[in-house]
Amino acid sequence: MTLTVGPGEAVALFGPSGCGKSTLARVAALLHEPWAGSVLLDGEPARGWRHRAPRAQRTKVGVVFQQPRLAADPRLTLSRLIAEPLRANGRGEEAARRGGELAEAVGLDAELLARRPHEVSDGQLQRACLARALALRPRLLVCDEMTAMLDASTTAALVAVVEAYRAENGAALLAVGHDRTLLERWCDRTVEQGGHW
Repeated sequence: MTLTVGPGEAVALFGPSGCGKSTLARVAALLHEPWAGSVLLDGEPARGWRHRAPRAQRTKVGVVFQQPRLAADPRLTLSRLIAEPLRANGRGEEAARRGGELAEAVGLDAELLARRPHEVSDGQLQRACLARALALRPRLLVCDEMTAMLDASTTAALVAVVEAYRAENGAALLAVGHDRTLLERWCDRTVEQGGHW
């Protein structure tokens, strides 16, 4: 099977638990090497996985996972969590300015930025994780069940942030989930996976 997400396109991938949706999301985010097949980013083959992926490719993809508490370093304040990709890529001088812009874009109050993950709600932490995913202005955003643990108002707010980012930057979106109704409203087209990849 071939899955293509074009520039500016939003593609939804849904299917039952265990069919490989999250594995595919991790492959698309260069976090998991596929057993077979290939991954192309802007027409170029992926040249590595995880920390071995070249920076030029690794920074083209942002990812938001279902469980923010497993995706966030508990030692970092939300401010440092959001700015982490900038610092890791030698852009520390941008961190404060860009981090503040992103926090505002995702609806995080300034007073929350000094708190650590255990001091905020799941919704607030997921907002910070989305801001972190957008820090390097990725060309592809992978959202793996991003809203599964959130209430309706937080879900709507985060979807609006992603939509605004896509509109402003022409970025592509791969949204993985179980909520077919939400995915069909959110995305340009849907792909259903019924079995294993």
